[in-house]
Amino acid sequence: MKTKPDPNSLLGHLLELRNRLLRSVIVVLVVFACLAYFARDIYALLAEPLLAVLPEGTSMIATDVAAPFFAPFKLTFIVSICLAIPYILLQVWQFIAPALYSREKRLMAPLVASSTLLFYGGIAFAYFIVFPLVFAFFTSVAPEGVTIATDITSYLDFVLKLFFAFGLSFEIPIAILLLVWSGSVSRATLAEKRPYIIVGAFILGMLLTPPDVLSQTLLAIPMWMLFEVGLWLSRFYQPQSTDDTPENKEEQQS
Repeated sequence: MKTKPDPNSLLGHLLELRNRLLRSVIVVLVVFACLAYFARDIYALLAEPLLAVLPEGTSMIATDVAAPFFAPFKLTFIVSICLAIPYILLQVWQFIAPALYSREKRLMAPLVASSTLLFYGGIAFAYFIVFPLVFAFFTSVAPEGVTIATDITSYLDFVLKLFFAFGLSFEIPIAILLLVWSGSVSRATLAEKRPYIIVGAFILGMLLTPPDVLSQTLLAIPMWMLFEVGLWLSRFYQPQSTDDTPENKEEQQS
């Protein structure tokens, strides 16, 4: 007769991790199945910022035979993952929560929720603010006699890169709060390093965005502003107490 593994053993943790990963994958596949029928509409929505500024009589093209089929479904799968992020983070939270102190739980729960909202905010900022400006700039500087005809796969890779860059950069306040709370760096030290952080934001913007000054600036300035927001919020988070030791865990959780 098989015995159930101890939940606190290594095997028990691995089984729980497997189960939560399977649940996350199933949710992503379910969301993808629900959205697959609308794959072409989803891609059309993504292409709208570029189509709105293309010269009259031009359109996007597909240089690969299978691109008209695979590009929309690739986008739909990535959208499914993004929509399932709250559930995936919930599974991660439920997996690590038993090992956290009560004070850590009170801190991490709102941070997990706010990090999700900030990631979505970064994507929305890129779509509604950055894309119209960047694509209008690119189409306006095309040399005379050059017909703009963007490949749909190249366009998808381009916008996904920007989505990731802006979504990740909008997590800066969360990163600052965690650094200050964990005691890795003090708020005063971060304030002193502000000039270096501003320069670093522009360098990071250059690395994460296409090679043009406009995209770099549109990413670097929000990163700087988000740094200032995180720095201001960090005054409300005290560094982690040295009393948070395994010996005191039971007392803190009671």
